[in-house]
Amino acid sequence: MILSKVKESFISVFPIAVIVVILSLTVAPTQGSELLSFLIGCLFVMGGMSLFAIGADVAMIPIGELVGSATTKTRNLTVIIVVSLLIGMVITLAEPDLSVLASGLAASINKWTLISLVAVGVGVFLALSMLRVILGVSLRLLLLISYGVVFVLAFVLSLIGKTAFLPLAFDSGGVTTGPMTVPFIIAMGLGVSQISGKSETDQSFGFVALASVGPIITVMLLGFFVDATKLLPTTEVVTGGFFEAYGKTFLHQMKDTAIAIGPIAAFFLVFRFTANRNMPIRTFWRIVFGILYTYLGLVLFMTGAHAGFSAAGNRIGMALGEKFPYVLLPLGCLIGFMIVAAEPAVHVLNEQIEKISGGTIKKGKVMLTLMCGIALSVGLSMLRVLFTFSIWWLILPGYGIAILLSFFTPKVYTAIAFDSGGVASGPMTATFLLPLATGACVSLHGESSVINFAYGLVAMVAMTPLLVLQLLGLVTSLKAKAAESRLQKEAPPAPAPEPDVISLGDAEASSSDAPAEREIEVIDL
Repeated sequence: MILSKVKESFISVFPIAVIVVILSLTVAPTQGSELLSFLIGCLFVMGGMSLFAIGADVAMIPIGELVGSATTKTRNLTVIIVVSLLIGMVITLAEPDLSVLASGLAASINKWTLISLVAVGVGVFLALSMLRVILGVSLRLLLLISYGVVFVLAFVLSLIGKTAFLPLAFDSGGVTTGPMTVPFIIAMGLGVSQISGKSETDQSFGFVALASVGPIITVMLLGFFVDATKLLPTTEVVTGGFFEAYGKTFLHQMKDTAIAIGPIAAFFLVFRFTANRNMPIRTFWRIVFGILYTYLGLVLFMTGAHAGFSAAGNRIGMALGEKFPYVLLPLGCLIGFMIVAAEPAVHVLNEQIEKISGGTIKKGKVMLTLMCGIALSVGLSMLRVLFTFSIWWLILPGYGIAILLSFFTPKVYTAIAFDSGGVASGPMTATFLLPLATGACVSLHGESSVINFAYGLVAMVAMTPLLVLQLLGLVTSLKAKAAESRLQKEAPPAPAPEPDVISLGDAEASSSDAPAEREIEVIDL
């Protein structure tokens, strides 16, 4: 298992490393120590991804399935709502991506105020997701209502001159569903669908999709009470010498990850000794060690992402903005195409898609489609950095088309698409692509432009999978129908029953015995 996870991690990170090294040696010249720091960061990221993937398989997914099934078995709506609300809040507080975003806005908005509001949004919509499966409510209907509320709030914020909160709100929805949240929520969905007796393929997805909407709404509501002109975002970039940067970052991530994992570990222990006392001791210790794998994997991953990738992204963005601004567009598409494969939660989702669909939806096809979608989204984000237009002109038609497609696309692809939107925007996006856009934005337009034109990149990364995966589902469905129709047309007609053939002599001999309706063909002798 370990070797296969290491291989997957290497394949994911290697293309990004090659691109950054080439840029560091050409258009964005860098010192040898900075380049070495980035390469060490790649090793940290690969090792962290491998350990995290093992921890997700061994601990986070089993815990989510156990909690989802045990909660549903009670058939008590109050218990289901309260437990889902608490779980949603706890795992969101543990999400490292959200901490990155909140830290960058700490000068304008209290970090824990923003995190708490986002956690409440996730908790409420996770409870709503649980009720959706139990009560059999259509995911399409809930998405239509939820995004209707989102765009009403967005329109009102635009009218009162607080458009700066639009990219921030959509970014909050994107970063919420990261490496801590996704395995747990997807597994809860699987556990709930199994116990509720619903179709696993139709009902197991959609949890991440709804969980991503809650934070958008709560942050937009926050926008009515905060002065948008005082938003002063800064991208968290680790500076200093090699040992200083990695030492401080490693210790910081050990602390933050312990705070993040602690509530989940405590919840599991309480669950084990109250609701699931019959858990085999071997399963218990397997999950305990899986939690340790998850902890160490996240520490290594986040250390490499912050100390290696953030600094490289910011440096390259500033260099390109100063010297080759229009290279940002093709470069953004290329990096976007590669970087989605380095997101830990994407691999978790793809494994679950193939598992729940029984292999009918291949993870390789989903991954390739996602890579194309993220390439498009990063390219459009760099277009905003270059030409400074509002994210409203991309978000409104994008989500409108996504909702429209949901009426024509098979239900399972709609659920997978909306789940993938939240999953694709993970720590690599927050710690590499966002600094890249920020650096370019500062070079081109100054620091005051960052909140309006660099922020929103995560939102774009979260939006395009909704479009491309639903298009994949629609095309797949149309091809299947066309193939079925073609087979029916090409199928040979059923052979007509052959008439009885007898000789003339036999016919005369048995004419009195033959039934009246029997057809006789006379053959000349």
